Amino acid sequence: MAQCKITVLKKMINRDLVSEYCSLNLSDQCLGCALLTVGQEFIVDDYNQIPEGFCSWAWGDIQKDVTTIMFDGSFPWMKQPGTAIACCSDGLMPVVFKIEKINPQTS
Repeated sequence: MAQCKITVLKKMINRDLVSEYCSLNLSDQCLGCALLTVGQEFIVDDYNQIPEGFCSWAWGDIQKDVTTIMFDGSFPWMKQPGTAIACCSDGLMPVVFKIEKINPQTS
């Protein structure tokens, strides 16, 4: 089983949905998810273990993709084998991740 790296690619906020449906008072300065930052990287050695500092909700959403990559799987629509693009299911402030197989010596 390979290691993989999760990289935070993009954080979004659907301000129209927040305005209409969110009971929290989120200001216009809100930049989306407060836990993760764009460019942040996580190394995964065990597909059953949430990486330290990673969002448990996002992990629940992308774990199947992480598992696929760690077991040498690929997705036919991706240009690069051993890579996936996935996101958390937060409809108000989704985060997009790149999941890629890595060589343990390069981590």
